[in-house]
Amino acid sequence: MPNTEHAPVTAPATVERLLTELTPREKAGQLNQRLYGWQAVERAPRGGFRLTRRARAEIDRWGGLGALYGLFRADAWSGRSWHDGIRPEERAEVAALVQEEVARAGRHRIGVLLSEEAPHGHQALGGTLLPTNLAVAAGWDPDLLTEAAAAVAAELAASGVHLALVSALDLLRDPRWGRAEECFGEDPLLAAELTRAVVTGMQGGHGGAPGAGGVAVVLKHLAAQGEAVGGRNGQSSVIGPRDLRELHLPSVRAAVEAGALGFMAAYNDIDGVPCCANRDLLTGFLRAECGFDGVVMADGRAVDRLTAMTGSPEAAAVAALEAGVDLSLWDESFALLETAAARDTRVAELVDAACRRVLTLKHRLGLLPETPGPPRPAPDRERLTLAVHTTDRLSRRLARQSLVLLHNPDQLLPLAPQSLTKVVLAGPNAHDVTAMLGDYVPPLPASSAVSLEHALRQALPHTEIVCPPGPPSRADLCSADVVILALGGTSHRAYDDDFADNGAVAGHAAVATSGEGVDLADVSLPGGQDDLVTAVRARSACPVVAVVIAGRPHVLTTVTDHADAVLWAGYPGPHGATALTDALLGGHEPVGLLPFTAPRHSGAIPVRYNDRHAATDVYRDAPDPVLFPFGHGLRYGTVAFGHLTADVAERSVRVEVGLTNPAPTEAEVIVPLFGHRTGGAVLPRRRELLAFRRATVPPRGHITVAWELPAERCFTEGATARARTELYVSDLRTTIRPHQ
Repeated sequence: MPNTEHAPVTAPATVERLLTELTPREKAGQLNQRLYGWQAVERAPRGGFRLTRRARAEIDRWGGLGALYGLFRADAWSGRSWHDGIRPEERAEVAALVQEEVARAGRHRIGVLLSEEAPHGHQALGGTLLPTNLAVAAGWDPDLLTEAAAAVAAELAASGVHLALVSALDLLRDPRWGRAEECFGEDPLLAAELTRAVVTGMQGGHGGAPGAGGVAVVLKHLAAQGEAVGGRNGQSSVIGPRDLRELHLPSVRAAVEAGALGFMAAYNDIDGVPCCANRDLLTGFLRAECGFDGVVMADGRAVDRLTAMTGSPEAAAVAALEAGVDLSLWDESFALLETAAARDTRVAELVDAACRRVLTLKHRLGLLPETPGPPRPAPDRERLTLAVHTTDRLSRRLARQSLVLLHNPDQLLPLAPQSLTKVVLAGPNAHDVTAMLGDYVPPLPASSAVSLEHALRQALPHTEIVCPPGPPSRADLCSADVVILALGGTSHRAYDDDFADNGAVAGHAAVATSGEGVDLADVSLPGGQDDLVTAVRARSACPVVAVVIAGRPHVLTTVTDHADAVLWAGYPGPHGATALTDALLGGHEPVGLLPFTAPRHSGAIPVRYNDRHAATDVYRDAPDPVLFPFGHGLRYGTVAFGHLTADVAERSVRVEVGLTNPAPTEAEVIVPLFGHRTGGAVLPRRRELLAFRRATVPPRGHITVAWELPAERCFTEGATARARTELYVSDLRTTIRPHQ
């Protein structure tokens, strides 16, 4: 059946007229996105840019283009760098050239959707980077992320971009998965609220066309890719329908509610059905149940992968189209839809339905010649410069928020700068700038980010900083006041790495220990770092501080056993080194909370705080497999939680908790509200995040944080007369029962 059956799109008159005038080939062309954008333009001999032969052939084939991916992309996979890539000041010229050439090639002058990777900033030369999603999640601040997403969108819009491909939907269910850094952690509520923030920021806060400074968001990946068995990227997600809905789909609902205009169907299969061919997911749930009327894009070459299931590329294209995919990404099979539609009227109807959605999106974005209303602002260098400055400022704030103090039993941190005469800095991430950045990043301009060594030297100009290239010797450690070990991993892609056809690292990675294509069987710290920590502890007479910079949960048992303090940072972005240095020296207080469960043993993973059964006392050789729980985070000062009350009404529950700050300076604090529900028709989760809030407590002051929650969020489905829910805030607890 045509995939308009459950979710008809009310298309503008312009779109309906075009559908009657476009040829089958032109319609199929609107559904294809086969080109690598960085191969679409080249520098002309006499200056400026021109289309490549490859791009012109593709445009002429279809009489236009549906979308063009990665026109400005620069990284190791694309091979583009500051030597040969498109610079920020050239983006407006290149975007205008491509739009004019595509419009000129078609009878109806339909523009092309320019889509770009922007998982934590634009993956282009001069694109401003944010901390990775995992780092942002540790800050628990949707409002700040909304601002930052809006700034990134302004950069993209000023460059002529229409679609931002943004990671948001995956949950960190297994730390072996190399793409853990792209997740907003393991909790569905936290992830949903941060996803909502991304959509609201990038699209301007409403569900129609994005605001003048915004872009349309294509959220990835739909769905349950973080649940892939063994943490193996793109493989089967062994999950039931209840867990799919409770864990992996709340972010999707939140995105639709916020007005998201696009989703990307994932590689993985769920119960044997690939997401790109899953009609129940893409049409039944997304369109019919959630009311989504935007476009669904397939992940890169995901439709071609369906050939193993369908037996032929043409059948693969039809399977994806029938499921609800509207726009391919680099696939050869989708180019066969013209032929398939000519043979089968049902396929022709499916092509019309998908084309209607693509053209409606283009109408919203001002890419059709008869689009009414004020035109979308043209790409503009001045607007781009202003947006870059705004994004950079917000990236700095996000980096400061992202730091989590894991371990500080003797209050070693913060260090007193005036008392430091000699500091030893060692470890694999001491000198490395790129380790701060994460995956999906372009090469940065010189001096736009600094290493931890550089930041420490700037902050302590009168202190001797010893930073050996390898493990510190006894001579290095002699008379030191403190040793700082910069540990963790990196998602840095080297230009001489081998890559799969979708850009993932293929085979051995020269540098990366995390990122797409770098799944691990063992999540211990890589490269013998546990041995380094043990050796330094044995040689040092002074305190040892560990700074862990990583894009996945690592086993930090040895680190916490041998270090006097441990500070964790997800890849915190270009301002990460400065943020870490300020936190170590007391310039600001780390108040972040872990967005994942930190395992004590690599063999016990996956272990999540909201699993239905606790992992404690299950493994005879690892009775306590959790090192730090979800939501763990210390602080330098003390904020006291004074009372926890709950008032249950028929349809809502009002919860209040009091906070007191005894310090003479204001305190920023994250307040999570957890619940454990019992007494229903199904087995509930062991613990759940019901709500959270960031709050500022005035100096020597007191505030009350309150939530008004829907009753259905607080009690188990099918609650019986014996139902109850334990509420937790910090070490406070109270019990509530449904309203009688």
